[in-house]
Amino acid sequence: MGQDYPEDVLWNALAVAQLGDLRTTLPEGLESHIGRQGVRLSGGQRQRLAIARMVLADPELVILDEATSALDTSTEAALHLALNRFLQNRTTLIVAHRLSAVKQADLIYVLEDGNVVQSGTHLDLIQSDGLYQTLYGTLQAG
Repeated sequence: MGQDYPEDVLWNALAVAQLGDLRTTLPEGLESHIGRQGVRLSGGQRQRLAIARMVLADPELVILDEATSALDTSTEAALHLALNRFLQNRTTLIVAHRLSAVKQADLIYVLEDGNVVQSGTHLDLIQSDGLYQTLYGTLQAG
């Protein structure tokens, strides 16, 4: 990222991204090479590494586009808890197919065939007839 960070700041960013376990798996710790010539990461680990980089950048505006699509549900839930704290007082745009990724949003826009068909909070949308309620009901029944 072109900038040096103290080791504790790096590990904190990795912890927010649910990558704290890398401490025990990286052969050379934070100096380990990642990628073709080094440690290979799974798709979910690569997504979480991108989130750790975002945490280090400390942006005012955050865009998360399918940022947790490769994660299992328990890792995704833990990540959302940690991210919620980090994202407070930041403008955040979340693009997601998983409803769990948007439940905490102040305002949700539901798109169907490229058009906004509903908007509101999670609570508003599950109490209103429409696509969001249908999708949410399907998840709850499954």
